[in-house]
Amino acid sequence: MLTKPQKQNLVKDLAERLAKIKAAVFADYTGLSVAKMTDLRKKLREQGIEMKVAKKTLIDLAIKEVNIENVNIKKMAGQVALIMGYGDEISPAKILYNFAKTGEKIKILGGVLENKFIDASGVLGLAKLPSKQELLAKAVGSIAAPLAGLVNVLQGNLRNLVYVLSQIKQ
Repeated sequence: MLTKPQKQNLVKDLAERLAKIKAAVFADYTGLSVAKMTDLRKKLREQGIEMKVAKKTLIDLAIKEVNIENVNIKKMAGQVALIMGYGDEISPAKILYNFAKTGEKIKILGGVLENKFIDASGVLGLAKLPSKQELLAKAVGSIAAPLAGLVNVLQGNLRNLVYVLSQIKQ
């Protein structure tokens, strides 16, 4: 059991981390084995995402200290883990969603985006969005397609000229 100063330090540490996040996800990890939890933490760490497990009361105090609106951790079912993403808004939800899809016993309860609470369906919506790299690739493809068509049209005239000249030569 933690002493009162340890709990205060934990709340302070969580509040500092929550102040830096771009997005966070709350998940119920009840029934998840230690090996699977370690695997999940490893996948999250590879993307620069952090997972913290603490008592609901302590997480709630840290959230209130950072002024995140409409979040009540105490009403969430099960054991709550806090997954915090610092790089982009979609990665925490996407990794957790993909992990849960593999049949693991983890349930998304909600999340935080732009210091506002979003419910589980909002987090699932975020998880289903394409990644930043995919969106950038689509944008580049959309920009490049007309240019490629223009180059093809311009080359077509030259190609036809060469074809006509080769026919005249014969």
